[in-house]
Amino acid sequence: MAEEEGMADSGLILGNHQQESEDQRKKSLPKKLFENMCNSCTSACCAPPFFNLNADKTEITENNQVEENVSDDDMVYINVSGTTYITTYTCLNAFPNTLLGNETRRKLYYSEKLNAYFFNRHRPCFDSILHYYQTGKEAPPLNVDPDVYAKEKEFFGIKKERDVAVFIPDTDGAQRLNCVNSFRMKVHNFLQDPRSSNTAAIWHSLDIIFICVSIGFLVFESEPQFNAQFSDKSAKYFWPLFIVNCTIMGFFTIDFCVRLVTWPGLVDFWKNLFNVLDILSILPFYVGLIANGVGEINETEEKNRANMMVLRVCRIFRIVRIFKFVRHSRDLLIIMKAVSNAKRELILLVCLLFIFVITFGSIMYYIESDANKDFNSIMKSCWWVIVTITTVGYGDMYPTSAGGKLFGGFVLTLGIVFLALPMTIIVSKFSFVYEREKM
Repeated sequence: MAEEEGMADSGLILGNHQQESEDQRKKSLPKKLFENMCNSCTSACCAPPFFNLNADKTEITENNQVEENVSDDDMVYINVSGTTYITTYTCLNAFPNTLLGNETRRKLYYSEKLNAYFFNRHRPCFDSILHYYQTGKEAPPLNVDPDVYAKEKEFFGIKKERDVAVFIPDTDGAQRLNCVNSFRMKVHNFLQDPRSSNTAAIWHSLDIIFICVSIGFLVFESEPQFNAQFSDKSAKYFWPLFIVNCTIMGFFTIDFCVRLVTWPGLVDFWKNLFNVLDILSILPFYVGLIANGVGEINETEEKNRANMMVLRVCRIFRIVRIFKFVRHSRDLLIIMKAVSNAKRELILLVCLLFIFVITFGSIMYYIESDANKDFNSIMKSCWWVIVTITTVGYGDMYPTSAGGKLFGGFVLTLGIVFLALPMTIIVSKFSFVYEREKM
């Protein structure tokens, strides 16, 4: 049989060999392996491929030197939607926390008829999945929806934080490094996934409880009858409430610091919106301690106006604590992702609204300014347009002239149609993304 010449980076791809016997297949297959396989593997699969068509087994060489032969027992066949890939058990077993790296889970997909592991999955994505097993690095496929690739990674058990290969060189330094990385990955999973263990579920439950209590403090602190209990050190419940507040903020601080230390990358950590919200919700407490010595500043005994202004600005950021709930709700995360995917339509809506408001606000100003003192500037007229087209109708200002009333009715009618057209597109896309993510 003529030898095939093509070879993909992610592995050897063979087609339409399902009906052949295993012996016939081995004889007909070109003896090729893969380039740049698992970095932590010391077997022959790690070296670049070298083809010896006259040999019984593939010889792997680097710089034209023979390293080692790959045994037939180590070769594994994986069929993905009709396309067959060949790799080695050594590469797969280097990632035991994944589907293909776990022998027990892998056996569930073995097909005796095909004499291979069969997966009815997205084939272009599997090229990148196999590349991950070979190199330990992700290479997302081109021209594939990132959401589709994310679902394939989730199916094969490849986590975003990147699994750590178990097979490492036999050196004390490498072993210590591997232990540290494995521990960091476990702690990171503990903080990110409440389903990873019972202790993680308890930790996340405490986080939710403390978020609720801290928001309650924020609300009750603004009530006149309770304000003294939070601000006056001589009040009966000041110190118990202060201790509870310190405990909550200590919990949030520990959670934030551990996330920072165990996150896969420092730059990626600060790119995550929830991590930024965490630090914004924690800082006001410590700024208050520094400015006032103990506890947050007593507004009746302010030290100076500059201090007071800084603390008031910082206190505004305590509101972002409520957004910490989103991290614990899958549905809320889906909604945020759906809104993010519809950002182009939302930007279009804002741009059209801006044009509409400025145009009709200016026209209304020139129609009504002489007869009505409420419309004495274009800015006030634009405010009237916004209130009118959104059908809010505060009634704080309205046209009184015949021309102004006629034009106001036109603005109101056109505004309803104007908002309805892009909103239909936004709702449609939002519903599509939301249903797709929930599947």
